[in-house]
Amino acid sequence: MTACPEGATGAALVCYASGVDEAEAVRETVAILKQADLAPLDVSGYGSLDDRLAEGHDIPAEERKLMGRALAENSVIVAQMTPFYDDEKRPLQ
Repeated sequence: MTACPEGATGAALVCYASGVDEAEAVRETVAILKQADLAPLDVSGYGSLDDRLAEGHDIPAEERKLMGRALAENSVIVAQMTPFYDDEKRPLQ
């Protein structure tokens, strides 16, 4: 995993993780981020595919594929990183 771009003060990440339950998936995600020398401040779980479908979420095929891959590989997948900068004039990359 790549650290934040130079000058970034933090980032928002979208991750997909597997676990026996949501709490374990969150714990595993935090552990992986810490191994990558990141300092997660807030990690939220949104449930399994079945949980989200039961709640009426519309889940695109690409997201379903990432969820399935995390489950099949018993892994944490970082799918997106949005860096934050202190200087509001600097464009996001």
